[in-house]
Amino acid sequence: MRNTVYDAAIVPCPDYEAEHVRAALTEALDAIGGLDWVKAGMKVGIKPNLAAAKTPEFAVCTHPVMVAELTKMLIERGAQVTIGESPGGIYTAAALNHSYSATGMTLAAEAGAKLNDDFSSKEGHFADAKVLKSFHYTGWLDDVDVLITFAKLKTHGMMGMTGALKNLYGTIPGTVKLEYHYRFPNHEDFSNMLVDIYEYNHPVLALIDAVTAMDGNGPTAGRPRECGALIAAHTAYDADLVGARLIGVEPMDVPTIAAAIERGLSRDSLDKVSLYGDADRFIIKDCELTPRHDITSVKNTRGVTRAFMKMVMASKPAAVKSECIGCGLCAKLCPAKAITMKNKLPSIDRKKCIRCFCCQEFCPKGAMKVKRTAIARLLNK
Repeated sequence: MRNTVYDAAIVPCPDYEAEHVRAALTEALDAIGGLDWVKAGMKVGIKPNLAAAKTPEFAVCTHPVMVAELTKMLIERGAQVTIGESPGGIYTAAALNHSYSATGMTLAAEAGAKLNDDFSSKEGHFADAKVLKSFHYTGWLDDVDVLITFAKLKTHGMMGMTGALKNLYGTIPGTVKLEYHYRFPNHEDFSNMLVDIYEYNHPVLALIDAVTAMDGNGPTAGRPRECGALIAAHTAYDADLVGARLIGVEPMDVPTIAAAIERGLSRDSLDKVSLYGDADRFIIKDCELTPRHDITSVKNTRGVTRAFMKMVMASKPAAVKSECIGCGLCAKLCPAKAITMKNKLPSIDRKKCIRCFCCQEFCPKGAMKVKRTAIARLLNK
């Protein structure tokens, strides 16, 4: 154990070889205080990012070796480990078992973890929430004593970046997430909803797999980018500040981080975090960020000007016809029912579209892209 306990740590991890992952986890966790809080018999839940049933080389999901090695470390201390997730779409045994298999999460089961098989939905109430006072959550959470969020560093169509905080959205059952997209269609409310979910669950540890990250058309159809790092922190707020630095985005330009800062839950700069390791060493050069509402262009405007700027700067989903296979999944998942299939191609009613980018996130071929307006592209230059 180190004499100094840091708020967060970023350590090198060159690849997903088990011995390298184990070494990185040991170094990062030791820097922030270790695992002495784990007691024999404790039930520990790990929430990885399994956003889509894709194999590890696509860099969509938390790598299974990462989860497996963490599982071993927890079990060695006498803990019982459960892996739980609720990706988009239906929340059933068949759907989740397919996800576990495709993502390689069965490796964690081989290491001794239980893959969640409780598909019940519970009703939660959170008096201290800002926007989400009552909600539904996945029932498996009631069977664990503590929770760890183990995210993947990726760009995101709606939030700009997905990290340790947004990863907790997977505690909301399947298609209920679509309802919440419709209920909280703007960045501010949606971000505060995500912060409420995080605060309700209050994970004891936040980890981000940034060995291979994702940029471009994230979070499910972007480009794998080698980063070679593992992030660990006491809170998702500090972990996400590190993640934002790696992809070259300012904290206030990530809506979830901005919401946490405005609520006094997060520091407003990574420079205010006691960090073990050098984050600048792992910055992804020329990281291609996902276009979205350009918050920096509208946050200091008011009234009619603000409304106009939001309109002309607002990114929108658009299908690339040459890549679309006409499966219709985007239309099925659209919470606003803004998409209809015409001649096996998606047609988006812009008046109904709430720009939640669910269609972009869950398109199996990555044919749905986040498109910036011509004015936004011009001003960006």
